Amino acid sequence: MTRDLVHAGRRVPLVPGRSLFDAADELEMVVPASCRRSGRCHECVVEILRGGDALSPPDEQEAFLRPGFRLACRAVVEREPAATDLEFVVLRRRLRILMPPAGPPLEVDPAVRVVDGRVRWFDEDVDAARDRLLGVALDVGTTTVVLQVLDLRTGEALAAGAFENPQRFGGSDVIGRISYEAERPGELRRAVRRALNHELSRIYAEHGLERHDVLEVVVVGNATMRDLFLGLDVAPIGRWPFRSVAEEAWRSGAAPGTTVVRLAHELGILVHPRARVWGAPLIASHVGADAAADLLAAGLGVAADARGLGAGAANEAAAEAGAAGESGQVAPFPAMLVDVGTNTEVVLTDGRRILAASSPAGPAFEGGLVRFGMPGSEGAIEAARRDGDRWEIRTIGDVEPEGICGSGLVDVLAELRRTGTMGPTSAFVGGTDEVVLAPRQGITFSRADAAHLAQAKAANAVGIRVLLRTLGLAPGDLAALHLAGGFASHLDVANAQRIGFLPPVPADRVIRLGNASVRGAAMLLLSRGAREHLEALVRRVEHVELETEPDFFDLFVDGLRFEPLPAGVEERPR
Repeated sequence: MTRDLVHAGRRVPLVPGRSLFDAADELEMVVPASCRRSGRCHECVVEILRGGDALSPPDEQEAFLRPGFRLACRAVVEREPAATDLEFVVLRRRLRILMPPAGPPLEVDPAVRVVDGRVRWFDEDVDAARDRLLGVALDVGTTTVVLQVLDLRTGEALAAGAFENPQRFGGSDVIGRISYEAERPGELRRAVRRALNHELSRIYAEHGLERHDVLEVVVVGNATMRDLFLGLDVAPIGRWPFRSVAEEAWRSGAAPGTTVVRLAHELGILVHPRARVWGAPLIASHVGADAAADLLAAGLGVAADARGLGAGAANEAAAEAGAAGESGQVAPFPAMLVDVGTNTEVVLTDGRRILAASSPAGPAFEGGLVRFGMPGSEGAIEAARRDGDRWEIRTIGDVEPEGICGSGLVDVLAELRRTGTMGPTSAFVGGTDEVVLAPRQGITFSRADAAHLAQAKAANAVGIRVLLRTLGLAPGDLAALHLAGGFASHLDVANAQRIGFLPPVPADRVIRLGNASVRGAAMLLLSRGAREHLEALVRRVEHVELETEPDFFDLFVDGLRFEPLPAGVEERPR
C-alpha cells in the first residue's frame, strides 16, 4: 500500500529524497525560514504526528529539538512508514484574531511623546521627532501570541495579529519550557522573537507602516513567558517559591517593582532600535502580567482601591470614578475573572479584597495532548452537537475540518455526557473507546483524549472553588463572571458549566472579554496613569497557593469528574 504525506487533511504522494519543506511547497503551505533551508535559522520547526520512521535521522542542526519535532528543511523522506501515512503540522500557525469587544475610549497619555522636537520616553531621549508615534501591545502566551499596533497620539488600533507560539518544541507548559531553557539557553527566546518579527513584517507591509515609528512595546504574559521574552533567568520560577527574579528583587527591596525595561535592539525586535520594551508588572509566582492586564481590561480592582469601603459603598465609589470594564458598565461585585489557557489564572474580588491563583491546566484545551486537538485556526471544529449517531459540527472559516479547538472540545464532552455515551469519570459506555466526529477526515475523540481534558478541567475547578470558599462565596453570589482569552470568546457557557469547567453562574452575568490581556496592554501603552494604577494594584492582590490547601488532592480528584461544580458555599477544612 502506497503511503501519503499529510498536512491539514491534504495529501500528496510520499516521494523518497524530498524534504518536508519540499512537500510544503507542493501543499502551498507557508513554512517560515530565513536561512535558505540550510538549517541555521531554526525557524521551520514542524511536529511529526505519525509516520516519523520514514524520515532521515535528525542531524546536528536539529540537536536543539526534542523527539517528535523536526526542521522541515532537514527532515528527508527515506522510505515509506511502516504502518501509517506520514503526517506533520507546522508550528507558528497564524491564528484567528479574537480582540476584545470595543470598550470605552482609552485614555491617551502615553509614556512616548514629543518634547521640544525630540521623542522622549518619560524623561529619556529617544530620537528626533517623527510624523507618527506608534506602539505595540503584546501578549506572549504559552500557546498563543497576540499583538496590536496602536497610534500613540490618537489611541487608534491600526492592526492586529495572532500566531501560535513556536516555543512548543521546548515543552507544552511553562515547567517544560523552564527545563528546556536550562538545557539550551536562549533557544526559546530566539524562537518567539523571530516569530514576532515575521508577524511584524507582515503587518508593516500590509498596513503601510514604518518599523522606526514603533517607539514602545508593552509586553504581558505569565511570569515565565514574560521573562523568557525579556531574556531573564527563568530557573527560579520552576522551583520553590516559584518567583521571577524580578519578583525576588522587589521583595528584597532591590527594585521598586516587578516591571522590566529593555531597549528593542538588545532583544532584536523589529521596531525602532531605541524603542523601550516595557515588561508589565507581575502579581506573584506564576500569576503574571497577563492576569494584571486582565484586571485593567475588566475594570476590576477599582472598588478595592476605594479606601476599604464595603462592597456596596465601594461599587458606588467605583461608579463615581467612572471605572468601566469591557461591557462599558462599572464592574459589579463580587466578581470573578477566569483567563483560560495553558496556565489559567483565576481572580476573585468582593470589592475589598482581591485574590488570585494560578491553575496549571496544561495545553489540552488549547490543542495539546488531544490527538486531533489544535489551536483556534482555520479548519478547527469550534462547535459540535450530537444527533443520534451523527455529529453536527462547525469549523472556523467554514472549511473542511482539520482538528478540534478548545470550544469544540467542551461541546464534545458535554454532548457525550448529555447522551450518556460517557460517564462522569471519562469512561465510554457500550464497549467503545472513541467516537468519530468527522468520518471523511478521520477525526475522532477518544477516552484517552477525555482523560487529558479531565486533568486540565480539574486544575481550573480547584482554582475556582478555593477562591470562592476563601471569601465565603457561592457561585450564585457572583454579580459578574468575566471570561478572558480567545478560547472563552466562543465557549458555550452552558456546556462548560455542565461538565464543571465553569461555576454555575446565570448566563446574564457572564461577560466575555476576548483577549483582555492585549486590551490591558494597550491601556498601559497609552496611559502613564494606568501604569501607576496597576503597579499599586498588584501590591494589593493576595496570591493564593492552591497546592498548600489541606484538601488540594481531594479537590483535584473531585474535579476530574465531568459534573457541575458545587452551587453552595463551601468551607475550608480545618
